Amino acid sequence: MNAPDTSARNHADAQNGYDRFLASTHEVRNQPPALENYNLFDQDRALQESVSREGADWARDDLAAYGAVTGRSDIIELGFLANENKPVFHTHDRFGHRQDLVTFHPAYHQLMDMALTNGLHSSPWTDPGAGAHVARAARYYMHSQVEAAHCCPVTMTFAAMPSINKQPELAKIWAPKITARSYDPRNVPAEQKTAVTIGMAMTEKQGGSDVRANSTRAFPLGSGGPGEAYELVGHKWFVSAPMCDAFLVLAQAPGGLSCFLMPRWRPDGSKNPWQIQRLKNKMGNVANASSEAELRGALAWMVGEEGRGVPTIIEMVAMTRFDCMIGSSAGMRQAAAQALHHCRHREAFGARLDQQPLMQNVLADLALESEAALAMTMRVARALDNQDDDQERLFTRLATPVGKYWICKRTPNHAYEAMECIGGSGVMEDCIMPRLLRESPVNAIWEGSGNVQCLDTLRALQKSPDSLDAFFAEVAQARGSDNRFDRFLARLQSDFGRTDDIQFRARNLVDRLALALQGSLLLRHSTPAVADAFCAGRLESHGGLNIGNLPSGVDAAAIIERATPVVD
Repeated sequence: MNAPDTSARNHADAQNGYDRFLASTHEVRNQPPALENYNLFDQDRALQESVSREGADWARDDLAAYGAVTGRSDIIELGFLANENKPVFHTHDRFGHRQDLVTFHPAYHQLMDMALTNGLHSSPWTDPGAGAHVARAARYYMHSQVEAAHCCPVTMTFAAMPSINKQPELAKIWAPKITARSYDPRNVPAEQKTAVTIGMAMTEKQGGSDVRANSTRAFPLGSGGPGEAYELVGHKWFVSAPMCDAFLVLAQAPGGLSCFLMPRWRPDGSKNPWQIQRLKNKMGNVANASSEAELRGALAWMVGEEGRGVPTIIEMVAMTRFDCMIGSSAGMRQAAAQALHHCRHREAFGARLDQQPLMQNVLADLALESEAALAMTMRVARALDNQDDDQERLFTRLATPVGKYWICKRTPNHAYEAMECIGGSGVMEDCIMPRLLRESPVNAIWEGSGNVQCLDTLRALQKSPDSLDAFFAEVAQARGSDNRFDRFLARLQSDFGRTDDIQFRARNLVDRLALALQGSLLLRHSTPAVADAFCAGRLESHGGLNIGNLPSGVDAAAIIERATPVVD
């Protein structure tokens, strides 16, 4: 009797096993979970501490609730959708009427509604008091981590109030609608709305930051003067958020460069004759529309004194610069959180990334930069809450351009280094890191580039010499805490005693002002590990300020543990 032939069956079994092996090759392992469905407030110790320290402890419950919202996966998705679907410009309607309409994806409108109904554009004006600016800054800090571009009109609406308040009769009409906690995106006259947004139109192509070179002309319709009606004729090179309901505009009146409030519609319901020429094709900030516009006899009302346009609008500029500090600090936090979260879950070469010495150096440095930026920003927020105090007012005058310059300037390289921690996946468009990187240079340029901020710092010193004393009085509160800090501060104060070639040295001086303030705040208020690493890595020369250059001996593990959001 012959043995049964099993070769065919064995071959079939082998083929089935081979097929099963092929089907199982796409096992996903050693990948982190998505950083979502977590609380941006509860998972940020530095933010919690700064809120309490700077006078807004009363807002902790509300901030924790908002932290839960901004960490939700569906809210995070809105940021991606708003950037994947850019604004679209429509010059005319289908009947041929000029409309100058910019349309946005619904996600953009959802984010705007979320921001305005939560008072990110108005809360310190409608509910002033101890910690009002601090609480608003903390909320904006979390909100901006979801999506930064739409925050442009939120900021401008917020920042417009100090300038508009200089013209009481205009403020009486506009302020209630500016500060209303609602969002109305309809393209209709402001008279038909209970809530409006405010934009800005300063820059012209021949002048850029030199707004005194503006050529837009303002023609009085009557006697002229503050609060009176004019028609504006000119070309604005940058008009941010052109679907705002009104804009603060600089134009040359008979008595010199002046500030004007220009609505999108005339009070009689007709379209105000200013026309969008095109939307700017930006490398980042794409969810927000920026435009170029021609003013062809556009109706506007003078705000403040004739010929005092820059001092009038500078009130708005100062607040937008502060929001640049918040926004860039938020970008740093989101970038650091992404890198820390990834490296907490990812293994390579037999160990978790956040436990490997060189990666620890980079991660700790990212966290250090982020916390230092937040500490500086929130200290300025407390100063804004106390402008009736002369010292706080003087401190604000210097700390705002210093902070805007330094924090915004440090953000692009910070974003790139965080992206590199994640590796190839961090370059993919379904990761938030490419958006953070593209967004990172915007705040450094908007509202005055680095050189402008440094020169503004020098102007502050010239016009208000006491502001330097107020700044150093704040910084000196940490004197005696660390020898490295004491030496750094002494050299800096000595160098301010020289006035030769001060413009040439301005960046160096402002760099060091920023580092001195950040070091002082961290020494007084953060953990010993953070304060020591900052003094070692920022205040002593050890090879540069690039990320990942912390010297030996710092407690990198403690800094990483403090900053890492725990999401499993």
